[in-house]
Amino acid sequence: MTIRLIGYSALYPTLRVIICLKELGLPYELEPPASYQSLKDEDYIANKHPFGKIPVLFDGDFRITESRAICRYLTSKYQGKHNDTILIPNDVHKAGLVDQFISYELSYYDPPLSKLVYQEKFAKKFFNKDPDPEVIKQAREELAKVLDVYEKLLEGKEYLNGEYSLADLVLCPGTNYVYGAGHSDLWDSRPNVKNWWNRLCNRDTNKKSFEEIKSFWENLGK
Repeated sequence: MTIRLIGYSALYPTLRVIICLKELGLPYELEPPASYQSLKDEDYIANKHPFGKIPVLFDGDFRITESRAICRYLTSKYQGKHNDTILIPNDVHKAGLVDQFISYELSYYDPPLSKLVYQEKFAKKFFNKDPDPEVIKQAREELAKVLDVYEKLLEGKEYLNGEYSLADLVLCPGTNYVYGAGHSDLWDSRPNVKNWWNRLCNRDTNKKSFEEIKSFWENLGK
């Protein structure tokens, strides 16, 4: 069975799934939608995503949407089958903590991060809008408070759950965008957070994935 991923690799929810696929050693086919407008077509909403969003993954005849849910599904089905990478531990307590950290990311880390991604990466290039300095300022303040908590969560640990897991993976694509868009001080000013992010950046799968999308953004600005 061929795994099909519908989405744009430059958008970080899709990239989140791509990194997960690579971590698990899974081959896949990426199918970019014809256009953003096509996501609102009746056929797409009926047969792919009910809210007209990406990414969408097809594993044979099975369809699943939402990047974090997709990553959990892939890990549950394929972990250990193609390599030794463990993204969700078998221990029920450790697995529960992975879900806890993913919930933290969704509820607290991602909201201010996504504001910065939109302002710094998409406002001008895709919507011809100038970045809003007030929104950027507010998002930085919100994210700084979140990273203060992560600084404590990472005390004495290399990764959020002790060992690398899906809890770390889900944070990587969005963090990479914002870190490289002039906001690296938010991570670098916190020793535990800085060391953690450096470890994630140096992970082979992340390095390769970040490099692959780098040319997209560079060419887009020309």
